[in-house]
Amino acid sequence: MAMEVTQILLNAQAVDGTLRKQAEESLKQFQEQNLPSFLFSLAGELANDEKPAESRKLAGLILKNALDAKEQHRKIEFVQRWLSLDPTLKAQIKAFLLRTLSSPSLDARSTASQVIAKVAGIELPHKQWPELIGSLLSNAHQLPAPTRQATLETLGYICEEVSPDVVDQDHVNKILTAVVQGMNSTEENNDVRLAAIKALYNALGFAQANFSNDMERDYIMRIVCETTQSPELKIRRAAFECLVAISSTYYEKLAPYIQDIFNITAKAVREDEEPVALQAIEFWSSICDEEIDILEEYGGDFSGDSEVPCFYFIKQALSFLVPMLLETLLKQEEDQDQDEGAWNIAMAGGTCLGLVARTVGDDIVPLVMPFIEENITKPDWRQREAATYAFGSILEGPSPDKLVPLVNMALNFMLTALMKDPNNHVKDTTAWTLGRMFEFLHGSALDTPIITPANCQQIITVLLQSMKDVPNVAEKACGALYFLAQGYEDAGSASSPLTPFFQEIVHALLTVTHREDAGESRLRTAAYEALNEVVRCSNDETAPMVVQLVPLIMMELHQTLENQKVSSDERQNELQGLLCGCLQVIIQKLGSSEPTKYHFMQYADQIMGLFLRVFASRSATAHEEAMLAIGALAYATGADFAKYMTEFYKYLEMGLQNFEDYQVCAITVGVVGDVCRALEEKILPYCDGIMTQLLKDLSSNQLHRSVKPPIFSCFGDIALAIGENFEKYLLYAMPMLQSAAELSAHTSGADDDMTEYTNSLRNGILEAYSGIFQGFKGSPKTQLLMPYAPHVLQFLDSLYNEKDMDDVVTKTAIGVLGDLADTLGSNAGPLIQQSVSSKDFLKECLSSDDHLIKESAEWAKLAISRAISF
Repeated sequence: MAMEVTQILLNAQAVDGTLRKQAEESLKQFQEQNLPSFLFSLAGELANDEKPAESRKLAGLILKNALDAKEQHRKIEFVQRWLSLDPTLKAQIKAFLLRTLSSPSLDARSTASQVIAKVAGIELPHKQWPELIGSLLSNAHQLPAPTRQATLETLGYICEEVSPDVVDQDHVNKILTAVVQGMNSTEENNDVRLAAIKALYNALGFAQANFSNDMERDYIMRIVCETTQSPELKIRRAAFECLVAISSTYYEKLAPYIQDIFNITAKAVREDEEPVALQAIEFWSSICDEEIDILEEYGGDFSGDSEVPCFYFIKQALSFLVPMLLETLLKQEEDQDQDEGAWNIAMAGGTCLGLVARTVGDDIVPLVMPFIEENITKPDWRQREAATYAFGSILEGPSPDKLVPLVNMALNFMLTALMKDPNNHVKDTTAWTLGRMFEFLHGSALDTPIITPANCQQIITVLLQSMKDVPNVAEKACGALYFLAQGYEDAGSASSPLTPFFQEIVHALLTVTHREDAGESRLRTAAYEALNEVVRCSNDETAPMVVQLVPLIMMELHQTLENQKVSSDERQNELQGLLCGCLQVIIQKLGSSEPTKYHFMQYADQIMGLFLRVFASRSATAHEEAMLAIGALAYATGADFAKYMTEFYKYLEMGLQNFEDYQVCAITVGVVGDVCRALEEKILPYCDGIMTQLLKDLSSNQLHRSVKPPIFSCFGDIALAIGENFEKYLLYAMPMLQSAAELSAHTSGADDDMTEYTNSLRNGILEAYSGIFQGFKGSPKTQLLMPYAPHVLQFLDSLYNEKDMDDVVTKTAIGVLGDLADTLGSNAGPLIQQSVSSKDFLKECLSSDDHLIKESAEWAKLAISRAISF
């Protein structure tokens, strides 16, 4: 097969489609029929310097893909498959891979590096291939340079692949020594230096012990800082990337170096090429992120219990940092507003300035105002745009007391600039700045409103006029209108200043959605988002106009469905999603009060018909939006929704089976909850199908983990809807809840992501228990729950003892304690009295600052005292 493999790999890249298909089929067959020999042939191909570059590269790629997959369930399968191969064969494959690191071909070396790291990712955690790191390290000190470069690259990939606890400290020290030596300015080969600095970037997570040792840390920091001065652009850039990573990983160790780093970054921002300058600015943005997090978490009071003190690096560097960032704002590019993914030094500088404002608050204002005053009326557009951008950037962070007087002075000027400035960039940034004013300094929470009856009309006139401007300016004007409407969200029944203009605003936004160029700069999406917000925050006075909007939007949705019959284009799908989203907001608005609900109901049948047609399209986004809108419709129509169930049920089932687009699956699970609340016991005929599918979802390892918490909550919704009829599902649902509860109870030492996920899982489990207890309450079958009660109490005990519940979980947990007592009555009394922590938990919740937790606890206390006093 050896000679053939080369030819097949070359054919698999052929221009001729038939040849290519045949080759792909042969490879697939070879893999299925004889995996060991297949992997061995690929490794042999990759290691053989006589073979063509194309076949070697593809061999390495296929080999890599046979070891790893994006989907968790396939990844596990691949790992098991590799581990069960014959050890002699694996040793031969690994020998081929290591040999390839000395190949003259750069492509072959680089591919081998990645494959070795994938094998290491499987074997090192299983205590296999212990000699790997040692043999790589002996390479790292040898000539020739290409082998050293490939070896350092491999070490870097390994650090990216495996977690720090599988490499012992002695090896970590040696890896860091080899890497830092490779970065040293005495290293003449630039490829080796670049590979070394990238490897250090990947190895930072392993270097905890080394960063805690002053001497070692000093040495590493010195070499990184020296490397930022390399004559080679790629190396300088990688060294700054490394500094950025150090700033977030080892913030608390930076104090001794911060002055030097400031000097290096300032020089790079002012003098170096853009890719390097961007990373130098990113360093300060990263420090802001760290300090914002610390200050938010500890609210500026650094008592003994804060793990990370705040060093106020930004505050200390403020008078040097702000002028440097203001200079970058003047380095705009001519066409930056047209290109959606644009990122340049001016944008990076403005973003960093915004983060600085959030970090230091009021202190930034006096440093930025002179720059704004000096440049805002200059003839050169760059100066006007930079001044406007600087103003917009500092509107979040400083206090309203400090900003409102400035905004009041600037507002008129900005409105005039948005209408009359001859330059597009200036108008774009002005509209963005107005949006930020409305977002942060307008709303019911502020004492002094910046929007008054006197200026409201002018603001609306200018924004509606700007929606006719070029797409990027019109898009920002829609954004400003969005925040303008949002500020009146809590106005209640009081008349909103927008009410007199409601019709005009809606008309203008719909006109924007029909523009020929609405596909550019996200304009169509921004117009629908603004329209939704205007509707959501409107009041009773405008309700009749919202009702008139229904047939219009239905007509548009109908149109996209008709167009789809003729041609299927991406735009129709996107538009369907936006229209379903708009209908969802309208349904929620009109469904929330009786008089408007009555007017809206005449359209319900037609709307539901349109939503069902959307499911026939092939677009996940449109499916999500239609599902959400149906959830809103179920909520609004209540028990009447039953008439749609026969039609709708098949799509509900499809959604619950949609593992690929797991967001669609998660949303469908939520909609099952909405439908349960609407139909109550009328959902019964569909429950077998729904429960079967939900239980399947839970036991599948193909479904994204984020869908599992809502599925548990959904059990609760179903139980609440069908009451004691849930009896037949107890046998399946309870063990699932039990094992998930055990998994989620003990999670000490998890990272933030995991803790957040665990809390959402716990909340889902508790909501299921709550719904089940409440569903059975008052029925003769409550006895069926008795066998499960001890476990529920045990779960609550373990949560209380872990001490890492968030507020949401705490509230649900204390509620479940009350539900258990309320439903099981005197039978629950002795169990609760025996429970280890119920008393303490209740006491803690009763004295909570969170009024929702307190309320839940007071109800639970009442239920428990009733259960115990029987």
